[in-house]
Amino acid sequence: MRTLKGLLLATCALGAAAPAYAQDAAQEGASAGGLEEIIVTARKREESVQTVPVAVTAISEKVIMQRDITSIEKIAAATPNLSVGRASNGSGAQLTMRGIGSSSTSIGIEQSVAVVVDGAYYGQGRIIQEGFFDLKRVEVLKGPQALFFGKNATAGVISLTTNDPGNDREFIARAGYEFKAQQYMGEFIASGPLSDTFGVRLALRGTKMDGAYYDNVSVVRTYTTADVANGFAATPHSATVASDGPGEKEFLGRLTLKFTPSDDLTMTVKGSFDYNKTKNSSWNYVAYNCGLASGVSQLSGYKCGTDFVTHQNNIPTDIAKTFPFSEDDGQLYNRYRSWAINGNIVYNVGDVTISSVTNYNTNNNRWACACDFQSSDTGTWATENSTWRAFSQELRAQTAFDGPINLMVGGLYQKTKRLFDQNVMFAGLENSDASPANRYLAGSKSSFTNGETAALFGQVTWKIVPTVELAGGVRYTHETKESYFVQPYNNPYLTSGGGLPIFRSADSPDGLGEIRANQTFDDWSPEVTLTWKPQDGILVYGAYKTAYKSGGFSNGGINSLLSSDPLGDLTFNPEKARGFEAGIKTTLADNQLRLNLTAFTYKYADLQVDFFNSPIFAFQTLTADARTKGIEAEFEYAPRALDGLNVHGSVNYTKARYTSFPLGPCYAGQTPAEGCNLTEAGAVIGVGGTGVRQNLSGRPLSVAPEWTGAFGVGYDTPVGSGFKFGINVDARFSSSYLASGFGAEQSRQDKYATLDAGIRFGAEDDNWQIALIGKNLTNTFYVSGVVDGPSTGAGTGTASGVHADQLGFGNLPRTVQVTVTKRF
Repeated sequence: MRTLKGLLLATCALGAAAPAYAQDAAQEGASAGGLEEIIVTARKREESVQTVPVAVTAISEKVIMQRDITSIEKIAAATPNLSVGRASNGSGAQLTMRGIGSSSTSIGIEQSVAVVVDGAYYGQGRIIQEGFFDLKRVEVLKGPQALFFGKNATAGVISLTTNDPGNDREFIARAGYEFKAQQYMGEFIASGPLSDTFGVRLALRGTKMDGAYYDNVSVVRTYTTADVANGFAATPHSATVASDGPGEKEFLGRLTLKFTPSDDLTMTVKGSFDYNKTKNSSWNYVAYNCGLASGVSQLSGYKCGTDFVTHQNNIPTDIAKTFPFSEDDGQLYNRYRSWAINGNIVYNVGDVTISSVTNYNTNNNRWACACDFQSSDTGTWATENSTWRAFSQELRAQTAFDGPINLMVGGLYQKTKRLFDQNVMFAGLENSDASPANRYLAGSKSSFTNGETAALFGQVTWKIVPTVELAGGVRYTHETKESYFVQPYNNPYLTSGGGLPIFRSADSPDGLGEIRANQTFDDWSPEVTLTWKPQDGILVYGAYKTAYKSGGFSNGGINSLLSSDPLGDLTFNPEKARGFEAGIKTTLADNQLRLNLTAFTYKYADLQVDFFNSPIFAFQTLTADARTKGIEAEFEYAPRALDGLNVHGSVNYTKARYTSFPLGPCYAGQTPAEGCNLTEAGAVIGVGGTGVRQNLSGRPLSVAPEWTGAFGVGYDTPVGSGFKFGINVDARFSSSYLASGFGAEQSRQDKYATLDAGIRFGAEDDNWQIALIGKNLTNTFYVSGVVDGPSTGAGTGTASGVHADQLGFGNLPRTVQVTVTKRF
């Protein structure tokens, strides 16, 4: 097996993966060589990517298959200025584009990078748990996208379109094996017409890992509890070593029904299901930089490093049997289940197209976490059960008159509900007087938020002259959110009657045990775009754009006795963006060369930043002002002289900084000399004082590299009689960046480069194919988000401060997968 894996890696290193920029399958009748046309729906209608005045990276169905793009993370790996960090708790992810993203620690924050699936908005970070396959295309739209994509797209949009039934019957079977994680994969797709007007498509996918991506290295820990109801009597408990991660099992299914009773009416219904379970919710958390000079973790005793190794233990087995939402054996896990139904109607009435998108989606996520993320004998464990439900209806009308004026008008309604329950165990606390479920809890949390959104939007397009077009539009949004938060149980030692007054109980005598919030938000988001087409193959555009992202409620926060404003800790204002973007798109050299250039500058007001405030033991969602600006250049070359060759690449410069964050929080262990020298009121404290704030104005945002880029080459050619061969390679580069949003230099991720590659052989008519796909062949480790290690760091605001260990959200290691595809 080792010899085989070595040969596969060597073969992959000579090959390559398909361009992320865009080759759709060759259109019938197209001339040999040259660029293929890329169709996108960035303005909710089909247009060539070279004629739409939006900065967009399109990934075609062909490239999706060649690079095995089956998740949001894999989309990011193919898009240089998009980053996705997989988080254990909170929202479950940090999606960042052009340096703007949403930190992962609050489940109540929706992502600044919106995800849209078949026209329906999915804004929750847990979308990262979804697997995606049988995709027609992926579009990554950069910058604010308020007008055409629902809500909350202040940084950009990832839009996915799944395949519909076609006019011809097809059966596709695909099997694969990935060597690193010993992962088996199987897919089956059956599609075709049942009549002249009705078609059906069934797509199924299942995966199972016998191995893992990350090694979990630890020793059996002894967790000793002290019973506060029995004179602090001590009881030892054994915590076994957690499994290597993720050990994933996944099943995906989608059924599509398409009814086309006439050329003017199309109705499509898609029902989907997703089940995903891993052996650990924090399997990719790595202590890559430790606060101690020795480089050894302050908790686990292991040396910190930039590798694919973590150190975590299971919940003690005897405690796990009664611990809420725990597996009986205490095994750490993450289980995600989702269901969705999506209805899409397109009706052409003369020169007017009426479209409707109706969507209901719900997901439930449960996990058990070693929530210090590097276990010790003083361990911290938690479990969570959260549910999200959303119903939305969007209706839109768009004209296509021959005259100079055209219109688009529409409306959106969405109703949402979040349910949240969490249970936390730490500090060796026990209470034998409590119920069995609460006996070993430090505290529990329960919360919900009911939301309702109504929006109206419209755009007028005026073709001033045949080559100049002016488009102006606006979206009005009205939102209400009703939220509730309570800590139904706390160990007495952590309330006012105990020795550590941290948690406020539900029956707190000050009446602040239950937090209720009723929030109302209103916003107008205008947008103006001027487009000039001086000749065929050249597009010049400039745009003024604004965007809005919901304010809300941090359902997973903490109501601390030491907080003077518990309601303020859990609520936060909307995030808003405004700015300019200009670009030029060119198709040159007889349709052999694309050259595109984009420049942008956007200001963000009340950028939502979540922070765990360890001095008062509370989560706080803060807001700050920021700016992102930069230049993006991309090219694609497909010479007619060598049909099948495609060379492509991009270079991006982005500068993302806080413009006003005068009282930002100090990171754990930050000293006055490092800037932690301000009080809440803004007064400077001398060295040796106890500052709790820092001025972050001018400091970089989280996961905001200044330089990113990509370069790739692909070649497909017929060989022999009726066969086809292809090789491709794609490299991705990032300069260094701070993974923390709070100026912690020790969180810095060094510059890195990754290499993906692939090699394919099969029938010229695609009846069958064997492919070898390699990702991150350099086995480069990098992080796309970070948290200060819980229970590490000390002396924040003093000269003797000790930095916390940095726990980063690591990427996938080198993977090599072989796949076999057969069409019937």
